[in-house]
Amino acid sequence: MRLRTDLAFRILPFALVLSGGQATLAQPQTESPVELVRKTVQNEVKSANDQTKFMFLERKETPRGSQTKLIVETREATAGMVIAVNDRPLTPEERQAEIARIERFIKNPEELKKKIRDEKEDADRTGRIMKALPEAFLYQPDGTEAGKEGLGKPGDELVRLKFRPNPHYNPPSRVELVLTGMEGTLLIDASQHRLARIDGKLVKEVGFGWGILGHLNPGGHFLVDQADVGYGRWEVTHMDLAFTGKVLFFKSLNIRSNEVYSDFRPAPPNLTFAQAVELLKKEEAVVAQNHLHHENPQQK
Repeated sequence: MRLRTDLAFRILPFALVLSGGQATLAQPQTESPVELVRKTVQNEVKSANDQTKFMFLERKETPRGSQTKLIVETREATAGMVIAVNDRPLTPEERQAEIARIERFIKNPEELKKKIRDEKEDADRTGRIMKALPEAFLYQPDGTEAGKEGLGKPGDELVRLKFRPNPHYNPPSRVELVLTGMEGTLLIDASQHRLARIDGKLVKEVGFGWGILGHLNPGGHFLVDQADVGYGRWEVTHMDLAFTGKVLFFKSLNIRSNEVYSDFRPAPPNLTFAQAVELLKKEEAVVAQNHLHHENPQQK
């Protein structure tokens, strides 16, 4: 899953499909919570290597306003073009500035290499957090709820697990350190072993950089939803982050954002970054108009 960040934090991400009556209930009943989490993590890590690429919309809202991007995944890096600000289409001048912004990666190969490297590092961090879930927490069954649009698969029954820090867990690096102060819930698709939601909050102060660079305050919260978007793929559909803290002990840290990912469709296979930029320039005007009319029907 992306913890766009996906976390992408696109980190950094469970349900029971009642398709055949009582027989489908056997798996969750015989599988311990930690084993369910372990199998789900293994499947999520495996799915992260899927080479299928998508085009989709990202709407990110922060205290400063909202920004909507059209995103294309490529074999090199993710290309994204802003198509609206505060749900308003870009002016011609803004559009030209945005095109210049994304074309700089083509004109300057070193910038593209850095982007590729940064995205790989983000994916690696998300993968390390995901792999730590079985050992980092203690799990307790907490009922079920139904999947819906943007969360799991509509109509499927999602298995809910409460989690709290495992006092015996020793994080192997500062990447996993944040898990030692977190509790919350998971939703798992137990038949497909896919993560539908992770909803966590910090219950104690957590340092990062081994406490040298700063810390995150108690009360911080994050939520990541994942769903079956068709084409045999699950993708992150929603990410909500709210953290405060200190950087270098004196600079305040305040992260607040709400991101929604939608309108997934397969991208042409084996796209280069340069080809994706050309695709974005062709698609953005139509996509922006259709999306904004959908969000604001009174504009029609």
